[in-house]
Amino acid sequence: MKLLVLNGPNLNMLGIREPDIYGKGTYEDLVELIREHCGTKGIEVSFQQSNHEGDLVTYIQQAYFDKVDGIVINPGAYTHTSVALLDALKAVSIPAVEVHISKVDERESFRQISYVSYYCEKTITGKGFMGYIEACDHLADKLK
Repeated sequence: MKLLVLNGPNLNMLGIREPDIYGKGTYEDLVELIREHCGTKGIEVSFQQSNHEGDLVTYIQQAYFDKVDGIVINPGAYTHTSVALLDALKAVSIPAVEVHISKVDERESFRQISYVSYYCEKTITGKGFMGYIEACDHLADKLK
């Protein structure tokens, strides 16, 4: 089983950016946590992060050609603005779970809309890095 963990803008700044909201763990810490967890379950996992919307669309499209079985996506701020990410997910028809480190539903009103949620089968918010683990487990259970 192959999963892609895709992270959008500013997630490369974890540990620096608003640690009161996102915690003190770095992006590298997040990748290592997921890699170790997936390794214990025999899941092949790859990671991509970009601050550019078009790159994220390309990564989603490439997942189709790479025969990825599931996508864990944290689109960052593009959650609330990107129909392009939604359309890319719909185009490839790969099962996907949306993850947010913070409780976006308790934050600013503009963060209440998620375009990718129209495609994703599940949205996990407010569980910090463990939300990614839950998303990986959900996809692994579904794809067995």
